[in-house]
Amino acid sequence: MADQSQRQQYARGSNIRSFVHKLQVHSPNSTQLIGFMTLVISSGILLLLTGMTLTVTVLGLIFFMPLILISSPIWVPAGTIIFIVVAGFLSFLGFGIAAVVVISWLYRYFRGFHPPGSDRVDYARSRITNTASHMKDYAREYGEYWQQKAKDAAPGA
Repeated sequence: MADQSQRQQYARGSNIRSFVHKLQVHSPNSTQLIGFMTLVISSGILLLLTGMTLTVTVLGLIFFMPLILISSPIWVPAGTIIFIVVAGFLSFLGFGIAAVVVISWLYRYFRGFHPPGSDRVDYARSRITNTASHMKDYAREYGEYWQQKAKDAAPGA
């Protein structure tokens, strides 16, 4: 009995020692501790700034809401016009840039510089040419077939 209790105490002691050893092995070094503290402090500051921003935004809306409501007949049409003008200008710029890119690509293609994608264009062009040639041959053969049929049907014609 005494022997068994000594084993349990030794096992508990070894468990405690192994636990302490695991803690020592996995304990963070000073660089990791400083990094963690920096993360905690930065997160706290950002959380504080987020709260302050939200508070100021809500208070600003409460304070300026009567002015916004009174002047809304001016702001809604002005905002609509500004939106349409900006959207049109950005569309114009986008289409202009696209046109310049296409013209540049065509220039490089016809000058023989082989821009990206030119192999696909060449392949499509050869497929179209081959298909047209096959269709022309097929039409010629089919036309000759029908001419022969017409001669067979009406030999004197």
